[in-house]
Amino acid sequence: MKLGKSEQSIRKMADAIRFLSADAIEKSKSGHPGMPLGMADVAAVLFSKVIKLNPAAPRWFDRDRFVLSAGHGSMLMYSLLYLMGYKDISLDDIKNFRQLGAKTAGHPEYGHLQGIDMTTGPLGQGISSAVGMAIAERVIAAKYGEDVCNHYTYVINGDGCLMEGISEEAVSLAGHLKLNKLIVLWDNNNITIDGTVDKASSVDQIKRFEAVGWNTIEIDGHNYGEIEKALRKAQKSKKPTLIACKTKIGFGAPNKCGTSKCHGSPLGAEEIAAMRKFLDWNYEPFVVPADILKDWRDAASRNAGEYADWQKRAKAKGKAFLDLIENKLPKNWDKELNLLKEKAIAEQTKVATRKASQMCLEKIVPNVPEIIGGSADLAASNLTFVEGMKTITAEDYNGNNIMYGIREHAMGAIMNGLALHGGVIPYGGTFFVFSDYMRPAMRLAALMGLRAIYVLTHDSIGVGEDGPTHQPVEHLASYRAMPNIYTFRPCDVVETAEAWQIAVESENTPSILALTRQGLPLLRTSAEENLTRRGGYVISDVAKGKKRKATIIATGSEVSLAVEAQRQLREEGIETAVVSMPCTELFDAQDVSYQEEVLGAAPRIAVEAASKFGWERYVGLNGDIIGMDGFGASGPAEELYKYFGITVDEVVDAVRNCLK
Repeated sequence: MKLGKSEQSIRKMADAIRFLSADAIEKSKSGHPGMPLGMADVAAVLFSKVIKLNPAAPRWFDRDRFVLSAGHGSMLMYSLLYLMGYKDISLDDIKNFRQLGAKTAGHPEYGHLQGIDMTTGPLGQGISSAVGMAIAERVIAAKYGEDVCNHYTYVINGDGCLMEGISEEAVSLAGHLKLNKLIVLWDNNNITIDGTVDKASSVDQIKRFEAVGWNTIEIDGHNYGEIEKALRKAQKSKKPTLIACKTKIGFGAPNKCGTSKCHGSPLGAEEIAAMRKFLDWNYEPFVVPADILKDWRDAASRNAGEYADWQKRAKAKGKAFLDLIENKLPKNWDKELNLLKEKAIAEQTKVATRKASQMCLEKIVPNVPEIIGGSADLAASNLTFVEGMKTITAEDYNGNNIMYGIREHAMGAIMNGLALHGGVIPYGGTFFVFSDYMRPAMRLAALMGLRAIYVLTHDSIGVGEDGPTHQPVEHLASYRAMPNIYTFRPCDVVETAEAWQIAVESENTPSILALTRQGLPLLRTSAEENLTRRGGYVISDVAKGKKRKATIIATGSEVSLAVEAQRQLREEGIETAVVSMPCTELFDAQDVSYQEEVLGAAPRIAVEAASKFGWERYVGLNGDIIGMDGFGASGPAEELYKYFGITVDEVVDAVRNCLK
């Protein structure tokens, strides 16, 4: 195909991506060259002509968002950032690809480089989180005006992202909400690691996306005119758009292109040499000619004027908008939450902690405009919807509640996208046991350090009659094992409110609120200090002047059980202290002297209606753990507690045995 002068320039810009990618992967002896080579033409048009970015202000709130959902092709991203002149990436970083401590990790990592909008790699997560970004853009535009929030979310993904089940949940919701500013560029190359796509799938992706309400366009992914025309058309669509870019994986590598051989392995010196000859690239490795680099830098600066104008418009909106985009909470946002705690103590409020959470949300939602809630079709059980909330629809985005439908997989990823976009604090509800569907997204939230809040109700065998399929026995232990996520299991209204305060204020850590179905008594006698920030504390001490003979450690619904056991033991002359441990992660972060003071030197017994795993670190070799060894059973909750031996009598016996 003969190229005009403008297209020749774009081809050279695209080839700069190709050779930086191929050379970096070859130097590291590790990586995925196929996608960067195959999608270089699409990326060159998107980034040099269409996308709204400003490398001089990389976190510009009204920039277009870009998600490389096919994160294995990370060198495409790194090459673009270097060529466009982002200040925090150098040629040395490109050469250091995939090395320990490098900014240029094997997959793009949020926070490593300013131009990366999301950590990607687990396929399907990127395209699904992009739906959250697109929702956030529309919601903020509806609230504050398109003069300050009017941008697109672009995604590059391959067949892998479309095969993963999470993508079906996410794209169907995007179509339902008519998120017309979401544009997905599908690298349609018919290749996966194990061979051609048709060996494993015969899905007509065009019909699939059209069926869930998307606009679709099919193009030659190496034809610059078609690429730009499709992008411009997509920008005018009233629906989200899938652009199917027919490409050759490993384009330019004469012997390996079009095959799985170039998907996940370096091309090899011989093939790169042949590629240089084939594409007429007469430069040494990592050399980008000055004229081509200038074309990239000029293209990257084309939005500088728009950025300057936007700054003026944003400033004119006033403090509320500026605080929102800087993720600053309103002053005294939790004043009513503190009053709720005091009232609960005064009235000895006895409710399930899921109800306590709803009571908290009634005080939080009106005072925190960034909050966007939702549930995976369980709002009536999770109690995530409160009076005054408004559901976001395709006709009216000015709301603060998302009806996710039965889509837990997508909900977790969409919450990540909401948080990544900025100006939004997302929370989402489901049953604790169904958090398994969200786990990959929750892990990414922890990895990226996002403020996402998971309202996970029906937290134990207290679920009762629904049986072991709905009883989350091992989940507390598994999330406590996950780095950088707070797992809260509050025991009453006060601890629930304290957990909400911490969750809302934790900008770099996601939070789980594991909440009961059954009602619990009010145990706290004071709310002057947020004791949940300590992770664990003595909620009921020994009698004044008495010596502690044992310590009972409990969480959630079992704290009241521990307090009753303490009362019975006191009648026998055995003084115990009860420690509430709503968040082990926060307790582990305390200094050793505090931990020792709380846990004491006497024998320790832990009680939790869940897996015993992990409690050994707190009770030691001389202690005991009352918990679950199996999956639970179907029956009334009170009978289940007796059946599995999680009772006051069992705790009392355990203390006696430890003291023998």
